[in-house]
Amino acid sequence: MTTDTHLVIQPSILYFGTPVVLLTTENADGTANLAPISSAWSLGQHLVLGLGGESQTVRNLAERPELVVNVASPELWEHVERLAPLTGADPVPEAKRPVYRHERDKFAAAGLTPAAADLVKPPRVAECALQLEARVRALTSGGAGLFVSVECEVLRVHAAERIVVPGTQHIDPALWSPLIYNFRHYHGLAPELGHGFRSETAGAAAPAA
Repeated sequence: MTTDTHLVIQPSILYFGTPVVLLTTENADGTANLAPISSAWSLGQHLVLGLGGESQTVRNLAERPELVVNVASPELWEHVERLAPLTGADPVPEAKRPVYRHERDKFAAAGLTPAAADLVKPPRVAECALQLEARVRALTSGGAGLFVSVECEVLRVHAAERIVVPGTQHIDPALWSPLIYNFRHYHGLAPELGHGFRSETAGAAAPAA
C-alpha cells in the first residue's frame, strides 16, 4: 500500500523522460538543417515526430519530405544543448526571437560531423550510433498551428557495429542507451531492471557457461 500524497499541478512542459533525436532535413538551397527534438516515438517501421509549427524543419519536410532521424546518446548532450537555442529559419519567426537566433551551419555550431546517407538527401550525424533514414508520409497540424505531427516511414537503419548483437539484426540494449530529456534535464538510462516477454535479445550477450 502506498502512502504517497499526490498534488494537482500545472507543469509548463510534459517531457516526462523522452528520447532526444537530431533531425537532418534539406534546406531550399541544398544545405542541411540540423534540429534537436524530444517528441518522438515508434510503431513498427514508422515514427511519429512532434515539431514546432514555425520550425525550419517543418518547412523543409513540407517541400522535401526526406530526413534522417539521428538518435543521440548520453555523451552527446552538450552538442545537443549547443543546438537548442538555434534555428535555421531566416528571418527568425517573431515568436522565437526572444530566445532563438539564426544559424546557417548547425553542424559546425554543434561540433558534429555530417555523413552521406544512402537513400535520402539529408546527411546522417556521424557521431550518433543509431541513424534512421526516413520519408514523410503525413504532416498533421495541431494545437491551433502551434505544432505539427510528422508520420515517417523508416527506409534504412544504420547502427554502430559496437551496439549490434553479433550475427543478428538486433540492437544490444546492454550496450545502447539513448539520451533522455527529463523535464528539460539530460539523463542516460539507469541499469536494466528486466526485459519484456517479447525481447529477442534477452541473454544474447550472456557469457558462455
